[in-house]
Amino acid sequence: MLAKKLVTAQKRGETRALCLGLGMVACSMMMYFFIGITIVPFYTKSVWTTETVCKVLKANIKDKVFCPNSEGSEDEEIFPYPCLQVWVNLTNSGQEVMLYQTEDTLERNPKCSYVPDKLENSEEVKARIEKIASNFKKYQTFPCYYDPGGTQTNVILSRLYPTKGLLFAFLWPTLMFTGGCLIIVLVKISQYVSVLSAWQ
Repeated sequence: MLAKKLVTAQKRGETRALCLGLGMVACSMMMYFFIGITIVPFYTKSVWTTETVCKVLKANIKDKVFCPNSEGSEDEEIFPYPCLQVWVNLTNSGQEVMLYQTEDTLERNPKCSYVPDKLENSEEVKARIEKIASNFKKYQTFPCYYDPGGTQTNVILSRLYPTKGLLFAFLWPTLMFTGGCLIIVLVKISQYVSVLSAWQ
């Protein structure tokens, strides 16, 4: 009677462990799919792939401009902010080009190097942009990214999804997939050993 209860409990444990492993594999596949349709297209679409050194030539704050948060935004989502323009010199070619914060900055407003998020306090936005401009004047030389193909003549300060970030995004689903497969393999080995012991 006791042996029968132990066998039943073992089967329940194996079933739960197998469900856990299959669930981890399914979740990891969903994460792979989500990363594949969100992050990977932005990574592959970016042409600013080569890192170089930029030297600041001038950093000026122009009059306020208006910028929507996204395409097709309503009027109330359009907010004014000071326009920071940063011009740099590429050390590898000697070109004078405009610097943007990320790829998204160029799409949102090609006239400004930095586009802030929508904030209620306009003074806070102004102070932030002035601080960024002073940092550019203080740190004259810094790494940046340019387009080696020449389709984009401007440069960006940082990529939205760099190679390390993409690898880090794939790290967690890979660990989950590996753990799920390991659990399934261990359950199958346990079942095989149980059957082998029963035959003996």
